[in-house]
Amino acid sequence: MRTTMAICRREFKAYFNSPVAYFVIAIFLVMVGVLFFIPFFSQDRVSMRDFFGLAPFLFVFFAPAITMRLVAEERRSGTIEMLITMPVRDVDVILGKYMASVGLLAVALALTLPYAFTIAAFGPLDFGPVWGGYLGLLLAGAAYLALGLLASSLTENQIVAFVVALFLSMLFLMVDKFTIFLPAFLSPWVEYLGFGKHLDSAVRGLIDTRDVVFFLSFVVICLFLAFRSLESRRWR
Repeated sequence: MRTTMAICRREFKAYFNSPVAYFVIAIFLVMVGVLFFIPFFSQDRVSMRDFFGLAPFLFVFFAPAITMRLVAEERRSGTIEMLITMPVRDVDVILGKYMASVGLLAVALALTLPYAFTIAAFGPLDFGPVWGGYLGLLLAGAAYLALGLLASSLTENQIVAFVVALFLSMLFLMVDKFTIFLPAFLSPWVEYLGFGKHLDSAVRGLIDTRDVVFFLSFVVICLFLAFRSLESRRWR
């Protein structure tokens, strides 16, 4: 665990030692702020529901942007090969890099909290659903990041990693919208795999344990596949 945390700290600092974190977070905050507040002032209710519905769509671009370099860049530069001779396990590398990306996501979400307090100034805002919604976004974002890390582990090209993660993120977000074209026996399975079904509760500010289990299971599967992808370099 000590090695994992050391890698996590290194990667987290690396984000802020380059323009990546500042640029991506700034774009995220501006986009979510503009897209949320413009319609907010045209409605008569004080709610964060639209924010919780909008953020997962922005995660489709945000998560690939912060995960595309995590493994792909090390593959390209050849530094990944140094791990073979170092007392570092592949699982430590995957978990450390993943935890750093989740930390960056948490920072980005924390910086949107002033939006909630700004809305509360216009009327009574129930903060119970707000905290539930933020927890739901963190879980969903963690799933997007795990998918992005998996994509980054499959290639040494950051752009390819970004495009693959973007495609897969959009697929899992929107796949439940196409169940009407599928046979009846397949529809429930495909709908369950879609993020949309599991984000419905978060949009309402509620946390369903079934959704928590889904997102955590999704993270574990993606990280396991990323670990196997990284480990495969030893077989070549």
